[in-house]
Amino acid sequence: MFKPIEIKENRAVENPTPVRLVYILSASHSGSTLLAMLLGAHTHLVTVGELKATNLGDINRYRCSCGSPIRNCEFWSQVRRCMIQNGYSFDITDSGTDYFRINNRYIRYLLRPLVRGPVLENIRDLALNLSPAWRQNLPKIQNQNFALIQTICRLANARIIVDSSKIGLRLKYLLQNPAINVKILRLIRDGRAVAMTYTDPAAFADSENPMLRGGGMGGDRNNEKISIDQAAWEWRRSNEEAHQILARVPSDRWMEVRYEHLCRNPKVTLSRIFRFIGVEPQNTTTTFRTKPMHVLGNGMRLDTDNEIKLDERWKNQMTPEQLARFDAIAGPLNQQYGYHQSITQENP
Repeated sequence: MFKPIEIKENRAVENPTPVRLVYILSASHSGSTLLAMLLGAHTHLVTVGELKATNLGDINRYRCSCGSPIRNCEFWSQVRRCMIQNGYSFDITDSGTDYFRINNRYIRYLLRPLVRGPVLENIRDLALNLSPAWRQNLPKIQNQNFALIQTICRLANARIIVDSSKIGLRLKYLLQNPAINVKILRLIRDGRAVAMTYTDPAAFADSENPMLRGGGMGGDRNNEKISIDQAAWEWRRSNEEAHQILARVPSDRWMEVRYEHLCRNPKVTLSRIFRFIGVEPQNTTTTFRTKPMHVLGNGMRLDTDNEIKLDERWKNQMTPEQLARFDAIAGPLNQQYGYHQSITQENP
């Protein structure tokens, strides 16, 4: 069972009423932005996508999901003003909520590995606590996360925020924050579909409109393409990290969600999720594109089509060689999730 760590250095937030957060834990490109927007369309929920607010690229050209350049978005300007009024510095280019942004080589080295077993994680924590920079900055980041969540919920008149940051190590430290009440949605998608997106993110994991890809700036994202071997390993390792985290979280604090089930039967899947979160189910499948949102993250947030489509292009786009390489590296884990082995491997 996961035991939150008391943050003795935390002085800015004393005995606050915990804010409520739903964290989507998954490999990237598993449908987290779609899920976050469907949940965020509920009257008592809000989402801005990835609360870590990183990798925005050219901030002067990056577009909020409302369509405005992020610098001109009135919602994010309001967030900034409210944060400053409450004694917190905030800028969308440096939100202060990312645990990886501490400018210290020693800390970045220790934070580089994904979450592993309890012994190695204890060693990591001990090593981090030897650093004065970590002891000084961790409480600040914890406070900043609390304050940003509280601010956004107040501006949106919402009870709960949905964070689609996905990263396991971020979740580890959010779970240690006594000011945040976290529930987890463990989102899983067929690894072959996910791996394909890593080999060409612009084509398979971005806005349908080429002009809106790359955060609304356009572009082919060629610098992000990786080999199928790297893609399979990244998907596998991300899911192994999720297993390690959830092994230490009480079962009533997390719920498994399948991307394929969400797309095939969204109303039933969302009703189960809403009940898990603790709100009355609502049909958000027709409103998630019409409710004003200010989402950061995957380019699909900029699309206008409100039809929920199951994307299984991997079945036609991946070559037999790519499928064989994926199966060799990540096939056993994919099959553990109930996804059948690639036909090329079943019938060589």
